[in-house]
Amino acid sequence: MAAIGYTMVYSILKFINFAHGSVAMVGAYIAFVLTMTSFQMPFAVAFLLSMILTAILGILIEKVAYKPLRNAPKLAPLTTAVAVSFVLDAAVMILLGTEIKTFTMQYEVYSIGPVFITSVQIIIIAASLLFMLILHLLLSGTKIGKSIRAVADNLDLAKITGINANFIISAVFAIGSALAAASGALIGLDTNLQPTMGFILTVKAFAAVVLGGLGNVYGAIAGAYVIGLVENLGVWYIPPVWKDSIAYGILILVLLFKPSGLFGSKESAGVLQ
Repeated sequence: MAAIGYTMVYSILKFINFAHGSVAMVGAYIAFVLTMTSFQMPFAVAFLLSMILTAILGILIEKVAYKPLRNAPKLAPLTTAVAVSFVLDAAVMILLGTEIKTFTMQYEVYSIGPVFITSVQIIIIAASLLFMLILHLLLSGTKIGKSIRAVADNLDLAKITGINANFIISAVFAIGSALAAASGALIGLDTNLQPTMGFILTVKAFAAVVLGGLGNVYGAIAGAYVIGLVENLGVWYIPPVWKDSIAYGILILVLLFKPSGLFGSKESAGVLQ
């Protein structure tokens, strides 16, 4: 889900939003605060509220940090994205502290031969499939979905045909940020929360996007599942402490041998012929 939001932003604005992982982290902390503090909300309600609030945050970030730089050199929004990431991480550290936080919830563990899976992980798989189905229906069967695809295909031509590009860009940031919040909250539910968790999520989502093909939503989905499977099967053969390095390794190999990704084009990836 984090990779989908990543690639949707790239498909329209053609820049890597390195603040995306930190947005996911903020969404995870919102869900935690609503669930585990005095609010005492059910996780499902806190989960949906975190998606809504983080979608609003994504729109604000786009309006304040990225919109003024649309015609600037590509390095400017990239640098701004890194700065936004630092600001979000620091804000959470100041407001909620730097210590690791955990959702104190009960879960079951199931075994299928040598494979173990928890009820939380089953929820994560089901939720990701559900959100991907909803996104597919949105992009393929609604007016706003068709407008998003038109803007991603050619921003200037979409403007000429009467599409409100500013609204569509805001919608993409809202959708991407909501998906990021969902991914952050579910990851936090499965492991734990810390203000720097966004960095690892950013790297893994970026690796998935590059593997699938920059700007290709369905490629990002495929790339994310490949990385997830390789990571979790890889720990059978390498020490678990090296698990996160698998995404780095896949990213390096893809950039070396197939920089356009599995489903991306050389033009979208900026690869020289």
